Amino acid sequence: MNQNIILNEISKLKSKQSQWEPFTWYKDMRENNPVYYDAEQDVWNVFLYEHTKRVLSDHELFSNKKQRSLIPVPREHFDNRSNINLVDPPEHRKRRALQSQAFTPRSLKEWEPRIKAIVDELIADLEGESTVDIVEKLAIPLPVTVIAELLGVPFKDRGLISSWSDIIFLPYNQEAYVDIDKQKGQAMKEFHDYLLPIVQEKRKRAVDDIISDLTKAELDGEQLTDEEVVMSAIGLLGAGNETTTKLISNIFYSMLFDKPGVYQELRTDVSLVPNLIEEVLRFRFTASMDRRVAQDTSVFGPKMKEGQVVVAWLGAANRDESEFAHAEELDIHRPNSQHHLSFGNGPHFCLGAPLARMEARIALNAFVNQFADIQPVKGFDVTEHLTDSVLGQSLKNLPILFDRNR
Repeated sequence: MNQNIILNEISKLKSKQSQWEPFTWYKDMRENNPVYYDAEQDVWNVFLYEHTKRVLSDHELFSNKKQRSLIPVPREHFDNRSNINLVDPPEHRKRRALQSQAFTPRSLKEWEPRIKAIVDELIADLEGESTVDIVEKLAIPLPVTVIAELLGVPFKDRGLISSWSDIIFLPYNQEAYVDIDKQKGQAMKEFHDYLLPIVQEKRKRAVDDIISDLTKAELDGEQLTDEEVVMSAIGLLGAGNETTTKLISNIFYSMLFDKPGVYQELRTDVSLVPNLIEEVLRFRFTASMDRRVAQDTSVFGPKMKEGQVVVAWLGAANRDESEFAHAEELDIHRPNSQHHLSFGNGPHFCLGAPLARMEARIALNAFVNQFADIQPVKGFDVTEHLTDSVLGQSLKNLPILFDRNR
C-alpha cells in the first residue's frame, strides 16, 4: 500500500471540473455518508463540521505521528527534529516555538510596510495593461517574494523557489505515481543543494531573517543542524507560497464568478475586505487534512481502529449548514465566516495564517484603490486554466479585464 493517500481515488471525482467544484459531492457525503470508510486505501473520512474539528484538535484520539499521509512530500526528507508536522503536544509546542517568532503580530506589523511596497511594485507593473493574468502577475509573485525575504533568500531566485515548491507539493495520482515521486526527489535535492550554502553562510554571519534565527535556535539544549535548518526552510518556503497563491487567486475568481458585484461593494466600503477573505477561505477552499487514529474509538459511530488514517474534508465541513446558514452561498456579510477550518484547528493551526491574511488584505486594498472595476475575459473556461495542487485543483491562470481609476 502506498504511504501517500490519493484523495481522488476516494472521491472518484476524475474530471478537472468536478475536482474544482466538488461541492455537490461534499453535500452528498455530509447528508448520506458523513463517516465513510474507503476500503481500498484503508482510510476513514469525515465531512461534518463538528467531526472535522474534533479530528483536527483532539490529538489524544487523532495523532499527527503518522506513516501514511495525503500531504505529498517525500517523508524521508522531513523526518528530523525541526519538523512540526509529525509530532503531537507537548513535543509539538517546543518545535513550533522555533519557527513561530517570525509570525507573531509584532513581527508581522514590522513587515507590513515592506509587503505594501512589494504589492505597490507589482501593481505598478500593470501600468498600460487592460487585460492581465492576475495569478501570474500578483497571486504567484507576492507570497513567494514575501516568504523569500522573510527567510533571507535572494529575491532574484524567487522563480526557482516557486517552481521547486510546485513540484514538491504536487499531489500524487495512481497513474503517474513513480514519475511524480522521481520529480519530487529531484526538486528536493536541487532545493536542498541551493539552500545549504545559504544556511552555512548565515550560521557564520547571522542577519535579521528566519534562517539566521533557526541557525541560532536551540531545541532540547542543542542547536539545529544545517540539514534541519534547510528542511525547515523548505517547509516554510513551500507552505508560505502555496496557500497564499491559492487564496488570492480564489478571491479574484469568486469576485468574478461566484458573486459578481462584490468588487463594487468593496469599492464602496473597503472595510469589507477582511470579511471577503474569510468568506472565500470558507466557501472555496477544497483542502483536506489527515490524522492517524491513536486508539480504538467509536466517537463518530463506527469503530475506527488504532493505526488507521482518518481524512478530515475541510472544504466539506466549511459548507455544513449546522455551522453556516445558507452555506452554499458566498456572503461577505456572514457574521461567522472566520469559523472556517481552512487553516486547520487546534495545536496544528497554520503557522502562516496571519501572514496569508495580511498579504491578501494589503493586495486587495491596493487593487480596489487603483482599479474602478474588474470583469472576466469573454469565453473564459476554467477547466483550461487549472493545475493539480495539494489543495485540490488550483488556478494556474486567471485573465481579467480591469479599468484603472481616472
